[in-house]
Amino acid sequence: MKLIERKQYLDKMIAVINTPDIKVLTGVRRCGKSKLLEAFKSYVMKNNSNANIIHINFNLSKYDNLKEYTKLNEYIENNYVENKDNFVLIDEIQMCNNFELCINNLHATEMYDIYITGSNAFLLSSDLATLFTGRTFEIKVYPFSFTEYMQYFELTDKHLAFDKYMFEGGMSGSYLYEEQEDKYDYIENVFNTLILRDIRQKYNIKSPILLDRLSQFLMDNISNLSSARSIADTLNSNKDKINHKTVSKYLNYLCNAFAFYKIPRYDIKGKKYLATNDKYYLSDHAFRYAKLGTKNLDSGRIIENIVALELLRRGYEIYVGILYKKEIDFIALKRSEKIYIQVSDNITLPETFKREIDPLLKIKDAYPKIVIARTRNPEYQYEGIKIIDVADWLLNK
Repeated sequence: MKLIERKQYLDKMIAVINTPDIKVLTGVRRCGKSKLLEAFKSYVMKNNSNANIIHINFNLSKYDNLKEYTKLNEYIENNYVENKDNFVLIDEIQMCNNFELCINNLHATEMYDIYITGSNAFLLSSDLATLFTGRTFEIKVYPFSFTEYMQYFELTDKHLAFDKYMFEGGMSGSYLYEEQEDKYDYIENVFNTLILRDIRQKYNIKSPILLDRLSQFLMDNISNLSSARSIADTLNSNKDKINHKTVSKYLNYLCNAFAFYKIPRYDIKGKKYLATNDKYYLSDHAFRYAKLGTKNLDSGRIIENIVALELLRRGYEIYVGILYKKEIDFIALKRSEKIYIQVSDNITLPETFKREIDPLLKIKDAYPKIVIARTRNPEYQYEGIKIIDVADWLLNK
């Protein structure tokens, strides 16, 4: 398989070498965590002649005898080398029973620099503080961005490349297949087998069909405001028996497994967060096409999903903005930075342009305001609002 350097993530790992944290790579299944760990190993071997690297990949059968925490701990301690910089790299840590006992013990000795990856459903961001008594440093890994997609395929025409990325998405394992249907078969298998199965196993779900129906509903309603109660009502109208409490639990499970990201609402005028009606975006937009087909392309929703994930990649905290009953697609926050963003597929029609611009014009503060659309034109401004082509915005950070 062809590999590219995922500099954004590798730089984060390099920056925390020799810090006392337990470094944890999280993200949806098959987004590239294992390859990233291998790339980090290569970097250390090349740049630190005093390094002793203890690398365990539980996907390989030769490590089956280490799937009990005392055996794993014993193996690592036996491979420790005095007066060396000892790195511990463990892939798919959840395959070792009671793995946290081993990691906490190793961390307490202050003798190792520890990096781990694990199945999304078994190594949740919300669980890290509970699992590990030491401080953790989470590195959130996402499927390939548009920039990485162009780099992988060595593409130069950004507009044609974006049209392809819209269909193919960022699950790089699918890039090995020639036919689009084979790509989607791979992506659907990732979702069904590796995401939903993990969730079923971790939470002992009695109604896996309802979990799948819920995930399909969310895929079909990307960028729509939803609540557990409204989703339950819709599913029940389709003769699925489920209550809003179960829907709420399943939504949390899907988000904890990085299948979806929940984006809450924020009242701009009232300056308060709103508790109901959130939006849900897929960790990779190709999951939708793989599961539901490409009959209903709904390009506007897909572009909105791509923008949402890119904002998360860039480290923004994002919300859906509400102002005078008008909706702003995203409020992106990072420390003192704030950006208001509208997303659209095509703004050539005057009524569409007006619909996207009007909510931004009503915001009276001085923070940047942007419309991101498939314009295929250079950036320009309208009454202080930047109008940016989506491919340009994705490529220029």
